[in-house]
Amino acid sequence: MGLQLGDIAPDFTADTTAGEIGFREWKSGSWAVLFSHPADFTPVCTTELGRVAQLKAEWAARGAKPIALSVDSVADHNNWIPDIDAVNETTVDYPIIADPDKKVAELYGMIHPNEGDTSSVRSVFIIDPADKVRLTLTYPKSVGRNFDEILRALDALQLTDRAAVSTPVDWRKGDRVIVPPTVSTEDAKAKFGDVDEVKPYLRFVAAPEA
Repeated sequence: MGLQLGDIAPDFTADTTAGEIGFREWKSGSWAVLFSHPADFTPVCTTELGRVAQLKAEWAARGAKPIALSVDSVADHNNWIPDIDAVNETTVDYPIIADPDKKVAELYGMIHPNEGDTSSVRSVFIIDPADKVRLTLTYPKSVGRNFDEILRALDALQLTDRAAVSTPVDWRKGDRVIVPPTVSTEDAKAKFGDVDEVKPYLRFVAAPEA
């Protein structure tokens, strides 16, 4: 069985484009977005890693650090980065892990042999400051990820950690939120102000300010 939500993310030491890192020491109490891609010098991956670089300010605003992984070498990563930068008009300055022995990929369950080979699939792990796995996503190799959705999910995680609320379908930062069933309507009014009671079990309030 692979990593589950709430599990402590395994620590590891690996060579990267930023030198050798110990994962927990590198993330150092921050949120982290660890994502794998199948191979360097491939089309979908070139667009994905470029998009993550374009979102540098968005990751920073959320106190999150992105880090990529594939089973290629540091030399291959470094040779590929100029292509990513040129195609996406950006600068990749986050680490890319070299995992040729597949140690980290196996540790995180990123190898899915039924997908056709033993390269890593498009896995995503959002890991919180306490090193817990808070969200996982897995895409097939042919489908590029939506990193705007990963940012949206990170916003929701950080909000629901900060306040006793849940987020509804398609929620985006600034939208109203849901009062959990464990909180009474009277307590919700005292805490949040106006409560829109659609059903006794479905009550909306304005999103608490940061």
